[in-house]
Amino acid sequence: MIEIAHLHKSFGNHVILNDLNLTIKEGETKVVIGRSGTGKSVLLKNIIGIMRPDSGSIKINGVEVTDLNEREYNKIRMQMGMVFQGGALFDSMNVAENVAFVLDEFMSVDKKTVRAKVERSLGMVGLSGIEGMMPSELSGGMRKRVSLARVLCMEPRIIFYDEPTTGVDPITSDVINNLIVDLRHKLKVTSIVVTHDMNSAYKVADNIVMLYHGQVVAEGTPKEIQGTKHPVVKQFINGEAKGPITENENLIFGYTD
Repeated sequence: MIEIAHLHKSFGNHVILNDLNLTIKEGETKVVIGRSGTGKSVLLKNIIGIMRPDSGSIKINGVEVTDLNEREYNKIRMQMGMVFQGGALFDSMNVAENVAFVLDEFMSVDKKTVRAKVERSLGMVGLSGIEGMMPSELSGGMRKRVSLARVLCMEPRIIFYDEPTTGVDPITSDVINNLIVDLRHKLKVTSIVVTHDMNSAYKVADNIVMLYHGQVVAEGTPKEIQGTKHPVVKQFINGEAKGPITENENLIFGYTD
């Protein structure tokens, strides 16, 4: 379980997270939606510990992590995996080396076990037999799945997905969505998915939260979010150019009726 309370994060005078409160239950897939710049990725970075909050509390499985030093935090991070937006593969390494990277660099695992874990992880994402391929030979969707296989090699309890369907075609997007759902059922992992792809959000989420002005302005099941009366949430999920978000932020670009 991840419990976040009264979280604040600013860059200079620019407030990103403003007294944010959020709970992610064990085994739940929580989807975080919101416009670009609303703090979705900053929230992930604060949970992972690559960015520290100005104030507030983050508890991961009962452990307050905001006070931990880097060595202590690394022990917590070994329970986590991150699927980055672009895959974040090493171009000079083949697929097997990319998938095995964390095992080789940070864990004492023999080569036979590493090979077995790599094969198993690639099989779980539908990419068996591509161990020798280079990242440059992969499509965007394959790169994302290799990135997910690298995470699965670690056998994490928590997986973070940063815009998992960005930059891929609709069919590949659905493949990735199905993988997220399947892994939740098979591995019982806790997942946090940051996205602005509402089709993806509705498919993979147990629960959806929307960030706006650094706070959670709505939370509910996909069905509840789809039926919302909240004007800000309604404008966002329907992709409407006009509404309180653009009116309040002066982002209509001078268009008037």
